[in-house]
Amino acid sequence: MGLLRRVAADYSALATLCLASTLAVVVGGLVQVSFGSYTMTLVQAWQAVFNPHVLFSLDAWSAFVFGSSVPEMTRESLIVWNIRLPRVFVAALVGMNLAVSGAIFQAVTRNELASPYILGVSSGAGLTILLVLVAFSGVTIAVPYVFGTLVLGISSLLPVIAALGGIVAFLIVYAIAWKNGTSPVRLVLAGVIVGTVFGSLQTGVFFFADDLGVVQSAISWTTGSLTGTDWAQVRMVLPWTILSMALALLSARQLNVLLLGEETARSLGMDVEKIRFALSGVAVLAAAASIAAAGIVGFVGLIVPHMVRNIVGSDYRKLVVGCLFAGPALMVVADVGARLALSPTQIPVGIVTGIVGGPYFLYLMRKQRDMGAI
Repeated sequence: MGLLRRVAADYSALATLCLASTLAVVVGGLVQVSFGSYTMTLVQAWQAVFNPHVLFSLDAWSAFVFGSSVPEMTRESLIVWNIRLPRVFVAALVGMNLAVSGAIFQAVTRNELASPYILGVSSGAGLTILLVLVAFSGVTIAVPYVFGTLVLGISSLLPVIAALGGIVAFLIVYAIAWKNGTSPVRLVLAGVIVGTVFGSLQTGVFFFADDLGVVQSAISWTTGSLTGTDWAQVRMVLPWTILSMALALLSARQLNVLLLGEETARSLGMDVEKIRFALSGVAVLAAAASIAAAGIVGFVGLIVPHMVRNIVGSDYRKLVVGCLFAGPALMVVADVGARLALSPTQIPVGIVTGIVGGPYFLYLMRKQRDMGAI
């Protein structure tokens, strides 16, 4: 009984966080589906969400997840499930990816200020995707295999393309920061430098875009926006999210060991450099998946791990799980604010997270006596 009480007490904060985050996602999602250009009452919108003919229909979920033809349903259900709910799902997946990515980077660098945005990974991934959108929009790739030819649209490869750009950016940051090892301050400064340079290159790419529509969508994408998302974005980001989240959960022990310091980790038999780069690859993949779906959304990877760490502690077995729930909550709530704050005008969700995250970043800098160190 004593052991059970200790376990219950140890995980009560995590359980409370997960329940509160789930409630925030549900409430935010219901608010999100209740407003739009097609007018319906709150009761009609919520009835459409919980319509058992859609909620428990294998044909409907096959259409949503695998892209098959959508079965017949009421107008309200079609609008809610095919137009409004995908935005909630994409927001949840993006928040999950960015939060876990930030948590991993903070362990790898032993730096509380690390995140995909601060370390320049977002800018690197963003630059590669922007180049693809401007130069190769509409291109398809034919891959021959045993039973025929697999035709892939360039959009289905965006997470991979973004991951390559993010990896290059992180390697550049690491190389700049390396001087007989790295330090939290050097990593943050190197990330700011690389992010600034890549951001300038992103701006320069716009001058080579001839299609005004591509420019407008690219500008919206670089500020982080969920406007116009549908099930195609869910299908694009979901497999990479499952893979990166599974790897993050399986890597919790290695992340805990890295927090002990390089000397301690080596004494425990860990190959620090290989593990660090492998975990960085997981973090880059998670960040790249979110960037491919929603663009560059700043500060989520910084805010969420720090908030979760304050609630559940630094044990990554609990921290990663907490980020899996808290990330979607923050992103869904921020997107509700982005959509309704200046209604009917919708602002990019990246602006909302930036408004919240900028002051929080300054708060962290002022709070830490040894800036950024975990």
